[in-house]
Amino acid sequence: MKTNSQILDLFVDLQKESYNWREDIIINKAKFIEEIDGALKDKEIYSLRKNVYSICSIVNYPKRDNIGLRNIDKDGDTVVFKKNLLLEELKQVQKAHTIGRAKYYLERLKKSITEIKTSKINDINLNRWKEYADIITDSLWILDKRDTSGAHFGWYWGNFIPQIPHQLMMRYTKKGEWVIDTFVGSGTTLIECKRLGRNGLGIELNTEVVRKAKGLISRENNIHDVTAEVIQADSRYVNLKEILSKYGIKKVQLIIMHPPYHDIIRFSSNPNDLSNAKTTEDFIKMFSDVIDNTTPYLDEGRYLGIVIGDKYSKGEWIPLGFYVMNEVLKRKFSLKSIIVKNFEETRGKRNQKELWKYRALVGGFYIFKHEYILLFKKGK
Repeated sequence: MKTNSQILDLFVDLQKESYNWREDIIINKAKFIEEIDGALKDKEIYSLRKNVYSICSIVNYPKRDNIGLRNIDKDGDTVVFKKNLLLEELKQVQKAHTIGRAKYYLERLKKSITEIKTSKINDINLNRWKEYADIITDSLWILDKRDTSGAHFGWYWGNFIPQIPHQLMMRYTKKGEWVIDTFVGSGTTLIECKRLGRNGLGIELNTEVVRKAKGLISRENNIHDVTAEVIQADSRYVNLKEILSKYGIKKVQLIIMHPPYHDIIRFSSNPNDLSNAKTTEDFIKMFSDVIDNTTPYLDEGRYLGIVIGDKYSKGEWIPLGFYVMNEVLKRKFSLKSIIVKNFEETRGKRNQKELWKYRALVGGFYIFKHEYILLFKKGK
């Protein structure tokens, strides 16, 4: 019999693991494996289906649990499932036409809770890959609204939506690893670092933006006890070797860059600001200096993500994204993906949709509705 304090402890622990009380279900792991092993011993498919049906019934209706499948002890061994996905797996077993195929599905289900299979670059359990519905694997990202939860606040002209660093960190880092954002702005990446348990360093040129970013980042609860530091510096010249040595590390595992899209928005009057580059060629040269100064501190085989958009100037489309891509490919990087991300509106075009449509019709161009997320893998 669990006391109220034990139930509270369980609730708090599961919250830390992003447990969703509406969608998820907690199962007694040992008992579940026992039931699967029992079904695997069946020699007739009818008997196997009957046993699996009993499990489904308990998952759907806990009051029918007369075997302790839903028993949750404070110090017990439990496993959390997405309820709908667990039911899908069990129903697939029931629908199998042969005993061999049914047992194959059961073995796969057992493996999903007894073995963890991850890659070298993330914590995604490939034995339970269906549960990662929130991770995007398509090259077209339709994200209409930015995440404004917690410390995220869209005050900064150049900030990007938190879903971008969230997705990149989930795919290309493990908990406890290090991320650098070379144009950290309002601190979006570092807020996500605190949420996901990654250590983050952000570099920002503008002193006032640094001050505001630090304030926002401090508002995000640091439940994983990670580093989230903003450094006021020019990413072309910042001494990363010295900064990293303070934390006892030599390399990081992910670099995110979200530079100005040249002079579309002037972020300051500082001549070192990339938004003040006199020409497109100057912008590319300044950005290349950032690449050369920071990417040597990225581990081999790890990823660089660049968020960049194109621009329109003097009646001509300027493909900044592809210019930047070509510069990176001159270094020891291979291109892994070009993701096209939509945006419905910007602060500069808000409430001016009809005006921009008129301008497009007059000028013979198309209105920007996308930007790129370029993903590169560092070679040897």
